[in-house]
Amino acid sequence: MRAVVITSHGGVEGIGVLEVESPPSPVADRVRVRVHAAALNRADILQRRGHYPAPPGYPTNIPGLEFAGEVESIGEAVRTWKVGDRVFGITGGGAQAEFVVVPESNLARIPAELDWVQAGAMPEVFITAHDALFTRASLHLGERVLIHAAASGVGTAAIQVAHAASATVFGTSRTADKLQRLHELNLGLDRSVAVGGQPANFVEAVQKWTNGAGVDVILDLVGGNYFGPNLDVLASRGRLICVGTTAGAKSEIDLGMLMRKRTTIIGTMLRGRSIEEKAEATRLFASSVLPLVSRGAIRPVIDRVYPANEIRDAHARMESNASFGKIVLTFG
Repeated sequence: MRAVVITSHGGVEGIGVLEVESPPSPVADRVRVRVHAAALNRADILQRRGHYPAPPGYPTNIPGLEFAGEVESIGEAVRTWKVGDRVFGITGGGAQAEFVVVPESNLARIPAELDWVQAGAMPEVFITAHDALFTRASLHLGERVLIHAAASGVGTAAIQVAHAASATVFGTSRTADKLQRLHELNLGLDRSVAVGGQPANFVEAVQKWTNGAGVDVILDLVGGNYFGPNLDVLASRGRLICVGTTAGAKSEIDLGMLMRKRTTIIGTMLRGRSIEEKAEATRLFASSVLPLVSRGAIRPVIDRVYPANEIRDAHARMESNASFGKIVLTFG
């Protein structure tokens, strides 16, 4: 089969499409999926650079955390799926290939409204966003949520699922043009502010929007020097959910403020979870998010689509930070 393969760690010259051995025929509860589309994530960039190895049991040199395709074969214990079913899902690695083998519980049925590219853009970001906001941070009806890196794949997904739950949604981005595009798409973003590398900018804006009350939940995809300002704008008993560290993995904490506000800090990561945990996140995605697709309430936001053999261009696009939404690879 053809697969995206990391041949050396470093720049984009260390990745390409090669012919590799196909995964073995599935047994027990495993399903082999013929992949038609697989999206690119920041984790793939980090893995190519040598900073984010695949969890044990997954290919070490074939990246990819999400995919959309059709069931090609099934193990003898599979009860949910049959050959030919249109499915999408998440995995710890190896999704950027013509075939991937996953447990049947880590798959969901693709709504008829989605084509392969749209389906390939959904699982990782919408499962991450829904799991972070609702399962981990317990976002409730009518609460206020602040989403950093709002124009990213997870950001655009989080805006939509939060808005669907009648939350008031605030967002940040480094540049005003991306925020303008978000508002034009009518995804549910109520207010936004361009940070421009200065986290203090969002503190002033949020305090103004909320009359000093702050926000109930912050979805932080940035990390680094956003941590302190996040505490500044959290309401009493607010929840900060840390999902990404694009600005760095270390920061200082004002423990006094943390205690005074009775803040809850939550860390989350989807890739390294157990099969059972991923199954539960996938089940909630299928039951809570996918009906919104059929009603037209949410949709994937796609930046660009690349044939798999243009993987270097796709990586360069993501690393440029010019992308808006998801970058999707196609496998014919």
